Amino acid sequence: MWQLYQFPLCPFSRKVRLMLGEKGVPHELVRESPWLRRDEFLDLNAAGKTPVLVEEKGTVLIDSNAICEYFEETVEKAPMIPGTARDRAEVRRLVAFFDDRLYEDVVNPLLEERMRKRIVSRDPPDTRVLREAMKVANSHLDYIDYLLDHRRWLAGPVLSLADLTAAAHLSVADYLGGLDWRGHKQTTDWYAVMK
Repeated sequence: MWQLYQFPLCPFSRKVRLMLGEKGVPHELVRESPWLRRDEFLDLNAAGKTPVLVEEKGTVLIDSNAICEYFEETVEKAPMIPGTARDRAEVRRLVAFFDDRLYEDVVNPLLEERMRKRIVSRDPPDTRVLREAMKVANSHLDYIDYLLDHRRWLAGPVLSLADLTAAAHLSVADYLGGLDWRGHKQTTDWYAVMK
C-alpha cells in the first residue's frame, strides 16, 4: 500500500489526495510538518516539501504533478487528463496556472500569515498581506467564473485534474478565511459539487 506523506493544509497534498481518490488508489496518510525538517523525511525528499508518496516495494514519488501524472499513466480508471492532445494541453495549462498563480497570489500568503507565523514563529499576521491576498483571490474567482461560463468543468466537458487542482487550492484558501464567495455563483456551485 502507498503511504502519502502530506500536510493537511498543503494544497499540493490535497490535490494528490483528490487524485488518488478519483483513481481508487488505496493509501494511508502520514502527517508531515515540513518546517520540522525531520531527517527521515529529508531522506525521502531532500527539498523537504510535501507531498511524497512511498510504496512498500520502495517506489518513491515526489512532487504533486509527477505523482498525478504517474497515476494518470498507470491507472485507467477515471482519466483526469482526458481527450485530444489539445484538451490535455488545456488541462495541464490550468493545473500549472492554479499551482503557480493561485498558490503564489493567494494560498501561500494566507498560509504564511494565518498558519506558519502562528505555529512556527509565533508572530502576528501582517494584515496588509492578508488584505492583498483576499483582494487578488477575487480576481481568481472571476477567472474561474469565466471558465465556467464557457465550459461545464474548468478545462472542458468533463472533470479533470484542473478541477482537482483548483479545488485543492481554493479549499485551503477557504479554510483560512481568504475567500469572499459573494458574486461568484458559478464558482460557488462548482465548488459545492467538488466538495
